[in-house]
Amino acid sequence: METDKKEMQQEHQTDERQCSLLGMGSHVSHFEDLYCKTLPCFGCGIGWFCFVAGFIFPPLWYYATILYLGSYYLKDPREREGLAASAIAALICSVMVLILTIAVFL
Repeated sequence: METDKKEMQQEHQTDERQCSLLGMGSHVSHFEDLYCKTLPCFGCGIGWFCFVAGFIFPPLWYYATILYLGSYYLKDPREREGLAASAIAALICSVMVLILTIAVFL
């Protein structure tokens, strides 16, 4: 009985390394540092900024698409959704321009 209590106490004691589901030691501090930094472009990230500003200046969608295809999101995974949204907006814009061009010239 006493040995079980001692074993349980040893299991629950933490050492100087921090443990989490992501890993141990330096891996945790890397992720903490990554997510503590604010995103560029007013804190919303390049992708979302390009998505919103693309409604005024559509070439920004294509710029974000190039960043997405170039795996820019590997530097900060929080950028992935905004860059993907901009890539989808660029695709829709391209299809609309193609349809309008065909309709005007045919």
